[in-house]
Amino acid sequence: MRKPPSHDLQAPQQLPVTLAPCTDELLSSWVARHAVFYGVPPLAMLRHCLPETPSLRATDLSLNDNQILRLAHILCVDEATIRRTTFTDIARSSRCLIATDAIQSCSTCCPAKTEPRAILRSQLLGWRITCALCGDLLQSPSGVSCASTFGHYSATALIGERLLHDEASRKARTWVSPARIAQLLLMRRVKNPTFGNYEPWRYRVLGALIPDLDDVVDRQSLPMSSCPILPLHLRPALLAAIAMVERSGPEMLEMLCGQMRGENKVRFSSAINEIMRGTSRSTASSQLQLI
Repeated sequence: MRKPPSHDLQAPQQLPVTLAPCTDELLSSWVARHAVFYGVPPLAMLRHCLPETPSLRATDLSLNDNQILRLAHILCVDEATIRRTTFTDIARSSRCLIATDAIQSCSTCCPAKTEPRAILRSQLLGWRITCALCGDLLQSPSGVSCASTFGHYSATALIGERLLHDEASRKARTWVSPARIAQLLLMRRVKNPTFGNYEPWRYRVLGALIPDLDDVVDRQSLPMSSCPILPLHLRPALLAAIAMVERSGPEMLEMLCGQMRGENKVRFSSAINEIMRGTSRSTASSQLQLI
């Protein structure tokens, strides 16, 4: 059994043998593959590198400059390589769209010859329907692609995907955060029951823009609005609706507010007001810069 050398916080030792990361590989996956190589648990390997880090998930989401420097030294790579394996630089507003486990894959780009199999960052990105590396449509773990249910929304969905990607990777947005729109669209709306087996959980704001949605969802496929990651076969509907709202402007949000009742309507209205205050501040700041 190979064992990593004991650690020293002041002078971390490089691993005797390091494995090259796969393109777009997630840090926790890379650490886990080193753990298999050295015959130790993944968390033990992580604690050798970063004793203060509580979990592999934590390293994927956030590393400070000292931690990045330490990992780069131990794993014999440059700091930019470490950054590319994490979500450290992803916008805070987009963190709600990062899954805890791999939820999709690309049949072309996902490496099949590593043991354990490498997990790519793009496999956790809940705003993607296409591969970030090659552009092919992603597949769910069961082999279902996003083209099967809402393929007729594909062109508009790609616009929504780009809006979310730009916010996450470049912190670029127009008048509103696309990730925030995603959360609002998954809030519950009220639909007047026209039949006996009315199921309130089924109806979300999203269905007011994409009417096809109401008839194809099940309880397991609709997450809480705080974590707006839809299964891949439903995701084009959400992405397309985000693009529609972004293109139409605040008036669309006001119209959607009319689909709500009670406490949810109050929350939705409050969110709209918050968005508009943020838009006003942003506009005022831009005008000051032009003076």
